[in-house]
Amino acid sequence: MAGDNEDTALKEARRRERQVTLENTDSDIGFCGWLLVGLSLLLVLLTLPLSIWMCIKIVKEYERAIIFRLGRILRGGAKGPGLFFIVPCTDSFINVDMRTITFDIPPQEVLTKDSVTVSVDGVVYYRVQNATLAVANITNADAATRLLAQTTLRNVLGTKNLAEILSDREEIAHSMQSSLDDATDDWGIKVERVEIKDVKLPLQLQRAMAAEAEASREARAKVIAAEGEMNASRALKEASLVIAESPSALQLRYLQTLNTIAAEKNSTIIFPLPLEMMQGLIKH
Repeated sequence: MAGDNEDTALKEARRRERQVTLENTDSDIGFCGWLLVGLSLLLVLLTLPLSIWMCIKIVKEYERAIIFRLGRILRGGAKGPGLFFIVPCTDSFINVDMRTITFDIPPQEVLTKDSVTVSVDGVVYYRVQNATLAVANITNADAATRLLAQTTLRNVLGTKNLAEILSDREEIAHSMQSSLDDATDDWGIKVERVEIKDVKLPLQLQRAMAAEAEASREARAKVIAAEGEMNASRALKEASLVIAESPSALQLRYLQTLNTIAAEKNSTIIFPLPLEMMQGLIKH
């Protein structure tokens, strides 16, 4: 936990340093630059009140504006939300959406560590954490993040075998989130969450896994049946020893069997006749 906090603090310090470097550019526009700015302000004053509508800009609550003066980022960083002023002719601005953006990772054909080809897709949640870096350090942060998510998914899954991919989705998602967050830190992007949506196996592999699972279930069923037969034989052995000690117990067993048969309302009842009784009749 302490190591994670130190890494986070270090990343934040580097991010602030880069932002300060980008923003401290007002003094670099030179004499000609300041001359053009002065002429633009003079033009605004001469064309009041019409020019005031060209100077006032509005950004929404979830947006930030990056102002460029003669091509350089204006000191103070992103502006907004609300009203802000620009100087016509010399200033331009770019709006940056600060809301969380969600996109699907297209299905990626991945060769796992145990040489199995699977198709995996996912979803990524990210937002712009630093509007200045997102504009100045990369051409299209959204497209770059999408492409990076696809390559990261393939790289991470290529180090896992099939069993790990099917069982450790949370760990894989966390690993992808950490890798993407580190890679997009210089772009002012914060990757908030990554989820693995679906893992599609080849049809032949699905059939093989189903056959393996069915065979495993049948084997377990046979083992359970054999254990039941063994337990039943032990119980019958113990019962035979008890009946051998008391001949009258066998008669009671006969009566119990008759009671069970009569309860089922059968039309035919087979009455077992003890051999001892038959021997007595034969002697007479």
